Amino acid sequence: MADIGLFYVGAVLIINGIMLLGAMTARAAAPLNLFVGAMQVITPTFLVMTADGDPAVIFAASGLYLFGFTYLWVGINALADLPATGLGWFSLFVAVAAIGFAERTWAAGGRVFAVIWVLWALLWLLFFLLLGLGKDHLARLTGAVALGEGIATAAVPAWLSLTGSFVDSEIAALILAAASAVAVIVLYLRLGRTSRAAPADVRATS
Repeated sequence: MADIGLFYVGAVLIINGIMLLGAMTARAAAPLNLFVGAMQVITPTFLVMTADGDPAVIFAASGLYLFGFTYLWVGINALADLPATGLGWFSLFVAVAAIGFAERTWAAGGRVFAVIWVLWALLWLLFFLLLGLGKDHLARLTGAVALGEGIATAAVPAWLSLTGSFVDSEIAALILAAASAVAVIVLYLRLGRTSRAAPADVRATS
């Protein structure tokens, strides 16, 4: 069930990345954010209710709410034309929490997903800088990172897991970390230092 949710998280991150790159409006991206946000709230609730008190299951489910609330908030903001500042500061909370989940995942033996949690922390930190602090020049960088992470940290791992092809190892984690670091540096050099402002609807509602 968690793998299915992760697969569609990939879809919404790709859509939100395209939106932040200016290729669609926030309102156009709202329905998918609401669909996936609802899924990422209903799924962990079901997992917690059927966990029979298993702390490992409850802990794993708790992280899903961070993203479910984010996507619901994005969708509601877009449709209600609300300011994005609150979502930006919530994103800082998500970024900090993601580091904690990364550490716990590593301690439990998860190598690839420990790296994935760190990458999610970076993305939500960018959301904080863009939406919470109004660093509009980071819109295109944030969009590109969201699009890339939608593929590399969500859609592809979920697909591999669903098809029984996922391999968790320190080598795989190292390759993902190195490739991601190079990609982020290249994107920052190309997009992160520009003074280009974000589209108006992104600043207001994403």
